[in-house]
Amino acid sequence: MIIDHRTYVTHHGRLQEFVDRYEKMALGVQQQYLERLVGYFVTDIGPLNQVVHLWAYDSLDDRDARRSRMEKDPAWKAFKEANAGVFKSQENKILKPVHFSPIK
Repeated sequence: MIIDHRTYVTHHGRLQEFVDRYEKMALGVQQQYLERLVGYFVTDIGPLNQVVHLWAYDSLDDRDARRSRMEKDPAWKAFKEANAGVFKSQENKILKPVHFSPIK
């Protein structure tokens, strides 16, 4: 298993707008295609205006196949277009659990 760790930094004052839009427009789409949401967070202490979400996949191939199908969905395309100008930066990391991790 792998974890796709995504951190999106929004412009000041745009965080709640993004979270609300995500819940209304994208959460259902992503759950349909990606299925395994591990967690969805916003920062409270430390660097602010960040959204962090974690998705579990069986492998990189599983991740690529699921995301490829999602990218073709018109609802997902509309959500992405609605976010123009919201982010200062985006970062993706792929995490692999070690043998003693409770999430494998």
